[in-house]
Amino acid sequence: MDTAIDLLDPANALDLAQIRFQLIRLEDTILFHLIERVQFPINKAIYVSGGVKIPNSQLCLMDWFLAEQERLQSRMRRYQAPDEYPFFPEVLQTPILQPITYPRILHDNDVNVNSQIREKYINDVLPSACRKFDREDRGEANENYGSSATCDVSVLQALSRRVHFGKFVAESKFQKETEKFVDLIKREDRKGIDAAITDSRVEQMVLDRLRMKATTYGTDPSAIESGQEKINADAVVSMYAGLVIPLTKVVEVEYLMQRLKGTKWE
Repeated sequence: MDTAIDLLDPANALDLAQIRFQLIRLEDTILFHLIERVQFPINKAIYVSGGVKIPNSQLCLMDWFLAEQERLQSRMRRYQAPDEYPFFPEVLQTPILQPITYPRILHDNDVNVNSQIREKYINDVLPSACRKFDREDRGEANENYGSSATCDVSVLQALSRRVHFGKFVAESKFQKETEKFVDLIKREDRKGIDAAITDSRVEQMVLDRLRMKATTYGTDPSAIESGQEKINADAVVSMYAGLVIPLTKVVEVEYLMQRLKGTKWE
């Protein structure tokens, strides 16, 4: 199996075994980026507009850095890929690389839950995952604001890619059980669609695997007896249970709700 999903081959991109392989790899990506982030305090000031003064911008430091990264990465063609979704689409620029002609894999849609990912990450994930230091925030000149924001961008972009991969799952399932989903979509039965795409057994397997990975990757094998951990495994599991899995299902349901537009079933 290829290590990267082939977005130039629709059959490969919509193969559920390939999709699962990519989702498992993204677990590692998200976890390693989060391990890097939680070595720093939460640094609340970087999420507040005006918390750090930025010339000619009202954005908080983290949002500003994320937008600047997306501006730069758009020049390298990142957001032309069908599995990438920007948090700040208004800053994207024309790539300097020649465009890749991707085949049509997904149906036209406008589903983007990045604002929800960002909100849950800042309000739920970070307070749970970041270490509690026995001191007050020492301010811009003495805290790792820049390093924290840099790590945040990596985590958020990985979370976004993981969650929006739900579109590929939804399209694959639609093609396998078209009649069933056409009926549910026509009846606007979101609960029925949610039930049809949900496999509780698989979800529990994902959470169990995440706990094992967080425990394994977050422990120095040479200092196991010290009890020190790089990351709280409970926080990682909660992130998937409270953010990744539910928002992925939102993406799948809302994608399917738009799936019939412009087709013979509309």
